Formats: sequence, C-alpha cells, structure tokens
Amino acid sequence: MSRVRLKALLSVLALTSTLAATAQGIPGAPAPFDKGGVKVALVAYLSAGDFYQAYQVGAQQQAKALGIDLRVYPGRQDAAEQRTQIEQAINQKVQGIIVDHGLPEALKDVVQKAVDAGIKVVAFDVNLDNAKVPQIEQSDHALARQALEQAVADNGRSFKAGYVYVAGFAPLDRRNEVWTEFKAKNPAVTEKVRFGVVNATTAASVADQAKAALRANPDISVVFAPYDEFARGVKLAAQELGISKKLRIYSADVSTADIQEIIEANSPWVATVATNPAVVGAVSVRALALSIAGQEVGRRVVIEPTVLTQKQLRDAGVKTVEELSTKLPAFGQSKAATALWIKNAAH
Repeated sequence: MSRVRLKALLSVLALTSTLAATAQGIPGAPAPFDKGGVKVALVAYLSAGDFYQAYQVGAQQQAKALGIDLRVYPGRQDAAEQRTQIEQAINQKVQGIIVDHGLPEALKDVVQKAVDAGIKVVAFDVNLDNAKVPQIEQSDHALARQALEQAVADNGRSFKAGYVYVAGFAPLDRRNEVWTEFKAKNPAVTEKVRFGVVNATTAASVADQAKAALRANPDISVVFAPYDEFARGVKLAAQELGISKKLRIYSADVSTADIQEIIEANSPWVATVATNPAVVGAVSVRALALSIAGQEVGRRVVIEPTVLTQKQLRDAGVKTVEELSTKLPAFGQSKAATALWIKNAAH
C-alpha cells in the first residue's frame, strides 16, 4: 500500500471512529438535521486508486461537519457486490445513498427500489437515468476539452495519438464525446490505437496494453488518457520502453501520487485536468443533505476543473494535493450544493 493510500485510509478510519460522537443536531438547520442522527450510505464501485481514497475522505469530512453517520461500502470493482450493498443500505433504512460510479444497467432497478422506499439518492459519475436522482459531476466535457486544448498548445494540430478508453462508465463516455468531436475538428490528428481496461489493477493492466500498443505504433507522440490510473499505466509503459522523452501524456483527475509522477525528472506525463477529489466527495454529501432536507438540488450538480501542467506544478513547488489547494485556492473549494445551514468541510 502506498504512503498516500495509507494516509487516506487512516484518515477514513479516524473520522469513522468519531462520527458517533458528532452525530448531533445543527442549530437552525431544517429537519432532520436539526436533531442529528442522519444515516447515509456511500456505495462505491471503484475502490482502487488515490482519487477514490481522497473522494471518500472528503465525503467523510463533510459528513462529520453535518453530524451525518456515513457508512462506506467499497464495491471493489464488482457490479454484483455494489448492487448487493445498495440492497443492504435499503434494508438498514438509511435516509440517503450516494452511488459512487458503477454500471448503470446493474443499478437502475435497485436504485429505483431505494427511491420507492423514500430514500434520497444522488449519483456521482454514473448516469442512472432517473429524474429523482441528482447527478454529481465533475465537468467531464470541460476536463477532456481543457486537456486536449493543452495537447494542441504543446503539439500543434497535427500528431499521431494513442487513446485510452473503456465504454460504459459515465465520466469516460462523456470525455469520449469530446475526443470524438476533437478528432472531427482536427483531421490531422490521427488516432493510431485505442486500448484500456478498468479492473482492480487498472494501472498495471493498462501498462501491459500500452507497451504492446506503443511498440506497434512507434510514431505515436501523444497519448490521451482521460483517467489518472490510465495515465499512470501509460507512463510506466513509456519508461519501461525507454521512450519517455518522445511521448507526452495528457490526463484527467489528480492525487498526491499523480503529482509526484508528473513532476519527476523526464516524466512523459505533462498535464492533467482535475477537480479536487476531496471537494467532489464533500459536494456529493452536501447535495444529498439538501435532498434529505427537502431543499432544491437540481438535476445536475457540476464541479468545474482546473488545468495542471507539469511546468506549473514544478514552478510552484507543488508536491501534494494539500499544497495544490493552498497555492491554487479555487482548486480547494466549490460553491456547488451549499446552503446557509451547511458548514463546508475544509480540504
């Protein structure tokens, strides 16, 4: 386990141990938050990667600030297990459920069962096609668009590209829409190869695919890998093949581990576009809290991203997400899903 993941895990455990003591009412808050004791389940599909660890920590911190008893269910990249965990949350009569990623076809009916039971549900980066379930989104179109704009700024509008993509995941599908539009507007950009996998060892599996793809297509100079675990895998492959100096990788999402890999000497990972995963986790909890309180959330809750280039990170001396939040204040907060009675957690 990496130092970053261990730190995140310890933070989750520490926060969990204090939740019972802090589940008190909030003066002036609407019911049921005026009396406290609100029970919420966070049911995740992806539990691997630093982004998801940070997302969960942000959710825990915001839950603590609201006196929410937040129970985290790690889906472990298993659609059947995530589905079972939602059933468990329903049976435990929680007042709200956050669905964190997942495969829509495996979740729509069981989420509808939760809604029918009077449980409020919000979804992060999974399209459940349910008018009663607000969508919490990083602006995935903006993430992809800004990453590709940076690729053009660095490489011009003519280059051979590799593309990492797995269909069926809402954020990746939205980012793919932008890639498709980008290629149509830039016919001199050639997609030479497409590959990708999402599993319990995504980065390592993508690295194996990338080695084969880059060997077969030595003229590739740019790889668009719009998920940080994808980018980590491509970077590993480039280093093992000894081609780091001739390749540039553009991605989405960020963690402390990502920053370390971007700023290291001769890294081919030159830019990522991201929101703070802890902020996204906090916004997910706030949106659900508003819904539980009967207040308007809206169909979509969007968190805008920031471009983070290798040069910016190096020049600013940024080595961790915490430093990033300090040196780029907009990265560490969001006004999405707020109300006067909600105390926003610090990140």
